[in-house]
Amino acid sequence: MEENVQVSGQRPGALHVIALGDESSRKEITVTHNHYAFIKAGWHADIVDQALVGFLQKVPEEDVDVFDVPGAFEMPLLARDLAKSGRYAAVVAAAFVVDGGIYRHEFVAQAVVNGLMQAGLETGVPVLSVSLTPHQYQETEHHTAIFREHFVVKGREAAAAALGITKTRAAIAA
Repeated sequence: MEENVQVSGQRPGALHVIALGDESSRKEITVTHNHYAFIKAGWHADIVDQALVGFLQKVPEEDVDVFDVPGAFEMPLLARDLAKSGRYAAVVAAAFVVDGGIYRHEFVAQAVVNGLMQAGLETGVPVLSVSLTPHQYQETEHHTAIFREHFVVKGREAAAAALGITKTRAAIAA
């Protein structure tokens, strides 16, 4: 199986990035109750990647494993698998679903958000969405800049939600 991401983390403070399908690197993950999975969809990566930037402003890099998937539609299945692994306090999934003019993008966005919610309900692990579907998006510098900034904010909000739900669940379990 061809890998679509590289494993990093050989240097101190580097992100732990898991190459999909690479069993040996999955076994090297340090599991803690404060470890988080962050899934990024590849479409509009220049925008979506900013959610991770925002997330890492609140959560230390060493507590985050990053996974890349081709698009938003692939996120729910991976989110469920990561949540079932027992390695993560929460899973965050980020995507930017836009109207490409060929089909109604709303059905993709709805399927993704419903799938992410189902993954969390099935596993008992919080699965948080930074999947945004704008009413209007043009691939211009202006719109791209607006949504890049917005994804940083949404990444910070997802981090706050992940930290908050982790703390609340720990208090309930105590």
